[in-house]
Amino acid sequence: MNCLDNDIEEPAELPGVQGGPQSFASLGPDEVLSALETIGIRCDGRLQALNSFENRVYLVGLEDGGSCVAKFYRPGRWLNAQILEEHRFAHELTEAEIPVVAPEVLAGGSTLVEGDGFRFAVYPRQGGRTPELDNAFHGPAMRDRIGQFIGRIHNVGARAPFEDRPPIDSRTYGHDPIAVIRESGMLPPDLTSSWLAAAGQCVEQVEQRFLAAEGVRTIRLHGDCHLGNLLWTDDGPHFVDLDDCRTGVAIQDLWMLADAGRDGTTGPGETSSQLEELLAGYEKMRPFDRRELLLLEPLRTLRMIHYSAWLVQRWDDPAFQVAFPWFNTSRYWQDQILYLREQLGSLQD
Repeated sequence: MNCLDNDIEEPAELPGVQGGPQSFASLGPDEVLSALETIGIRCDGRLQALNSFENRVYLVGLEDGGSCVAKFYRPGRWLNAQILEEHRFAHELTEAEIPVVAPEVLAGGSTLVEGDGFRFAVYPRQGGRTPELDNAFHGPAMRDRIGQFIGRIHNVGARAPFEDRPPIDSRTYGHDPIAVIRESGMLPPDLTSSWLAAAGQCVEQVEQRFLAAEGVRTIRLHGDCHLGNLLWTDDGPHFVDLDDCRTGVAIQDLWMLADAGRDGTTGPGETSSQLEELLAGYEKMRPFDRRELLLLEPLRTLRMIHYSAWLVQRWDDPAFQVAFPWFNTSRYWQDQILYLREQLGSLQD
């Protein structure tokens, strides 16, 4: 089935989900199964929650003995157009025979539907295991193979820009998250000025690095390419969860995987052997602009700031309070100040 841009229809306006604060607390097993039944998916009652904090994802048993994965999107995070652009990108990748998990086109021709006030999509089940990138014997070959597939993703991502998905830059991952944290009231009063100063100084240095790398190309990215979003099968890597796909520089999809199993022996301005192994595979598929290496530490810094804001924005979700009990403590913010100051030193080197 051809599922490129013109084949996936945008659903009608979805009541109560375009930006509303509806809580996942009202989404239980009965609601999940009922939503799937309303679009003709016959379930056998088996339901298993899968590991996901941002959304609610379930492995669902089907009457024919098979299974599928249902992903219920967190209300208020993405607009319909942004979710559909993610879906079209996934289908564009599968059309290029790149192993990603793309949503099913459902009744009515759309990949995005609404049930009981929630937006959701349905995916085929994909098995696999986490690649052992810290394995001294298999790790280098795995990184080379993964680099090749990321290069293929970027070849597709470079064809056209995103129209609705936001970029990864100093505003979206720096200034905006700092504002969210500052206005949340969750910074301890005695640490507020120190954290804001450290974060602000880091973003200033990040912007200088981006200016130094001016002219590097931005493309459509996976956006959140870490080990948790990568499965290894007998056929090689399989990429999952494009929920954070955005516009950015190629190194964004490489540095977190390079960090997996990092030996920590590299100094300022040096690249790790893990990153070089990824790049060796990547450059078999497309050129890599080495100026982007200037942006590795800036991107790491922005992710740290963005992560703290992500936790702040989700703290009213009971699941986050259970999963991250160390957050919203003075110790957490003290540690973040230290980490940001260390990053500031790295950025200034």
